[in-house]
Amino acid sequence: MRGAFNSPVGLAYISGPVEVGRANVNEDEKVVGLGLTFDDVLLLPDSSDVVPSEVDTTTRFTNSITLRIPLVSSAMDTVTESRMAIAMARQGGLGIIHRNLSIEDQCSHVDLVKRSEAGMITQPVTISPDATLAEMDSLCGRFRISGLPVVQGDGELIGIVTNRDLRFETDFSKPVSSVMTRMPLIVGHVGISSEDAMALLRDHKIEKLPLIDERGRLKGLITVKDFTKADKYPLSTKDDSGRLRVGAAVGVGEDGFKRAMALIEAGVDVLVVDTAHGHQMAVLDAIKRIKSNSSIEVVGGNVATRRGAQALIAAGVDAVKVGVGPGSICTTRVVAGVGVPQVTAIMEAARVAHAAGIPVIGDGGLQYSGDIAKAIVAGADTVMVGSLLAGCEESPGELIFINGKQFKSYRGMGSLGAMQTRGSAKSYSKDRYFQDDVLSEDKLVPEGVEGQVPFRGPVSAVAHQLVGGLRSAMGYAGAQTIPYLQEHGRLIQITAAGLKESHPHDIQLTVEAPNYHSR
Repeated sequence: MRGAFNSPVGLAYISGPVEVGRANVNEDEKVVGLGLTFDDVLLLPDSSDVVPSEVDTTTRFTNSITLRIPLVSSAMDTVTESRMAIAMARQGGLGIIHRNLSIEDQCSHVDLVKRSEAGMITQPVTISPDATLAEMDSLCGRFRISGLPVVQGDGELIGIVTNRDLRFETDFSKPVSSVMTRMPLIVGHVGISSEDAMALLRDHKIEKLPLIDERGRLKGLITVKDFTKADKYPLSTKDDSGRLRVGAAVGVGEDGFKRAMALIEAGVDVLVVDTAHGHQMAVLDAIKRIKSNSSIEVVGGNVATRRGAQALIAAGVDAVKVGVGPGSICTTRVVAGVGVPQVTAIMEAARVAHAAGIPVIGDGGLQYSGDIAKAIVAGADTVMVGSLLAGCEESPGELIFINGKQFKSYRGMGSLGAMQTRGSAKSYSKDRYFQDDVLSEDKLVPEGVEGQVPFRGPVSAVAHQLVGGLRSAMGYAGAQTIPYLQEHGRLIQITAAGLKESHPHDIQLTVEAPNYHSR
């Protein structure tokens, strides 16, 4: 593809069969083309009758998972755990739980997301009548819920206990049976409609409706909060059961496969085989093994070339993740000297991925909302965001005060901090950079750095600005939908002077805008 300029936006690859191994390259083909990134291009305006507030930002993450906004939070340990994944899904995007956790902890985060809201909770957390109030309080805190059905034997519902029952209790060694509300309760039966369930909740002024079968066994739970959340977050990314969707990152080898199977059991919606170099035999083998042993959707990455994307597609991925070294905390391009500027990388991968009907995820390099539109025009269906979300309330990073200003920690998964084992906290990040065989931590070769990013408030506010910028771009381009923008949008290459002109200049900024930061 050529844009509205003379230089080709892309790499001139040699035609021929795609192989995982090396391609034969002649001496005069060592430098294969021009590589462009977001600062090198602008989106051309076009004739338009499109109103930004009326555009449709629906897109594909995989062919089976649709998102209402094209934003996905990165699988990084300072960006996405359950709290971020819940917030992203509620906004219409998706969160990918990072894998620098034990398998059990990562599965727990997935479970928290899946339990956070649902049309009907099919496997509600329960408690026995003999459990203590302390155990009940601990369970409620762990799952962030306000009450529990009380069951015995083969699941027979005998009562319900809520935080209100604990309000005046001082002896938490007492059994749950001493404070619970016993049957008969207001209950629904399996198969009840949403309208009838809502009527029971409203008429009886209750917050939880247990669902039982003909033998009185607990089969589900409907809460009034789920109806409230459905109204509050109409764009939420949900599965067929009404639960929020969530993804999780896995690695390669036996640990990666074991982790993948455990995450599937925990209810994850999509797995991301997440490595720094996706065009590698171990990655391709991991994808094939997961796909042959499950029906789960699998994203593969990261790659930056047509050849890499084609290899992932041949292995059976449901989406291709693109980006080698574009992130603000990544040093791969200077430490290893390897990478492809992100606009060109997306375009190259998209050429083969879209021909095969496979979505593309642009991972990294985004600094402003306008970069999302540029990534989509280059061929991305969604973008994966790290630094722009690391400063949010919902990220795992600790809030830090520096000279009266608020910051949150942010680090690359190839940084020393992410790859080192500290005390009992084992690192599961080394194999992302194929250094899991390095036993001595002073021999690690980091491909990332650690730092802080400004605190930016809740995800909802940040997502609003990011998607708002995308909506504006679609208005300028005359694009009512993401597929239209992707197909008809055009980029123009700019000079360093053009980039300088694009940013505020010849002025001393006195007030920062919520969607712009000084360079």
